[in-house]
Amino acid sequence: MSEKRTPLLGFVGKLPSGTALGNSGKTHCPLCMGLFKAPRLLPCLHTVCTTCLEQLEPFSVVDIGGGDSDTSSEGAIFQELKPRSLQPQIGILCPVCDAQVDLPVGGVKALTIDHLAMNDVMLESLRGEGQGLVCDLCSDREVEKRCQTCKANLCHFCCQAHRRQKKTIHHTMVDLKDLKGYSRIAKAILCPAHPAEELRLFCELCDRPVCRDCVVGEHREHPYDFASNVIHKHGDSVRELLRGTQPHVGALEDALARIRETNSALQERVEAVAADVRTFSEGYIKAIEEHRDKLLKQLEDIRVQKENSLQLQKAQLEQLLADMRTGVDFTEHLLTSGSDLEILITKGVVVERLTTLNRVAYNARPGVSERICFSPQEKAGRCRGYEVYGAIKTKEIDPAKCVLQGEDLHRAREKQTASFTVLCKDAAGESMGRGGDNIQVAVVPKDKKDRSPCSPVRTMVQDNKDGTYYVSYTPKEPGVYTVLVCVKEQHVQGSPFTVTVRKRHRSHPGVFHCCTFCSSGGQKTARCACGGTMPGGYLGCGHGHKGHPGRPHWSCCGKFTEKSECTWTGGHNTARSVLRTVAL
Repeated sequence: MSEKRTPLLGFVGKLPSGTALGNSGKTHCPLCMGLFKAPRLLPCLHTVCTTCLEQLEPFSVVDIGGGDSDTSSEGAIFQELKPRSLQPQIGILCPVCDAQVDLPVGGVKALTIDHLAMNDVMLESLRGEGQGLVCDLCSDREVEKRCQTCKANLCHFCCQAHRRQKKTIHHTMVDLKDLKGYSRIAKAILCPAHPAEELRLFCELCDRPVCRDCVVGEHREHPYDFASNVIHKHGDSVRELLRGTQPHVGALEDALARIRETNSALQERVEAVAADVRTFSEGYIKAIEEHRDKLLKQLEDIRVQKENSLQLQKAQLEQLLADMRTGVDFTEHLLTSGSDLEILITKGVVVERLTTLNRVAYNARPGVSERICFSPQEKAGRCRGYEVYGAIKTKEIDPAKCVLQGEDLHRAREKQTASFTVLCKDAAGESMGRGGDNIQVAVVPKDKKDRSPCSPVRTMVQDNKDGTYYVSYTPKEPGVYTVLVCVKEQHVQGSPFTVTVRKRHRSHPGVFHCCTFCSSGGQKTARCACGGTMPGGYLGCGHGHKGHPGRPHWSCCGKFTEKSECTWTGGHNTARSVLRTVAL
């Protein structure tokens, strides 16, 4: 079996002109941000320096599958399978994606070495004229040459020694500067079990690269071949898996692009709505401030108006008081100190003046009150296009302007609810338009001298919140009652008034019919209060016969109104009580 020097996966050889030799993502550690040093490949396919991984804080995990882990590593290639058991295991988190990494038995150093990253680091260093590359043999001096046969980077001294040895005298040496167009300049990958041997073979049974010593040792009798011969088969399977993965990458990129677009649209929409909110709020605040200023201006105007009225009333009363005191003082002095003749001479002037003063009408109560209230929930129209709330109320109820309304003002029935409405108005005769006033109502028998609000008839006052009050009461006995309605301890217009309570309404015991013949189904003995009769022995009325009133009526009392009180009082005339239960 001969070894074929064909490029692995087509990566060996010169890169096309203009192709970049790696980038910072392939050559720099995501933790220390420096060039990779002994890079290790994690199961999530992120590469990190060995030293950086060792500095991560490990944690304990439970390996349910046993001693073997899915984490592939060169150290794990040659470990014997252990029995499956539940045992603790040490793990770390990938510093890039936070994926859990179960460390093999050998720890971080047992993880797979990323040779591709090492090659990229060498290419990156090569672009700096060899800066950072050290000799593979002495690990001390900078690299000048590369042995293409051994794939070793050598310093000047080691290169001279390499050429003197018989085994390597014919090896091809290339200057470092001539390697800038190559895609691979890394060292040969050696077997971890046999460090002197290069991994060139592939065990088909174990599915792993091996060296010559491995195939004569533990991989004896295993099918194997050169890596260059089997790479196409395994490469095709990887390519097939890659082709199945790439559509997901595109779909995920499209999904993320849509998410970014949606997020961008969301941000724009949020900013637009926020601008609308700010515009609305600022406008609303300005409207509220303007409405506030109007209310305060209105309140100030009310204050000035009321103060002017009070000052005017005060001046009038003060002037009247001064005139009164002058008249009283002069008259008292005249009566106590004047002679009879002086009193008689002055009497005419004094009497005329005092009579005039006594006739002056004045209001002992303030002409205006301090009552001013703010109603925050009342609609106050629109301001700057916004609906605003809050109004100042200064209306005062005037008992003399209040009105009583209702059909039951002067009539009622015993043990039946009677009601009426109190319409409250101000001094101008306008409705108050609001509730909250103290309405006092008393219903007492007329012959009862005690007219205090405490009444044997219980009254209910319902505030309709619009300036009207619904008053209801239920008299227990018939008779004449006096109803008193007071506001601010003053009688309203029309109060007090009398109500005649009659006995309870009597319902009709008979039927409301057109005639006895129809309502009784032709019974001859059925009678009617109208007194009508029919020939043929019928005791009741019939259409067009003697005594029929010519229109519907009650059989019990003969009344023509269906909704009326029965006037039948019973007695000897039993004809009115015969037809009672027959319905039309």
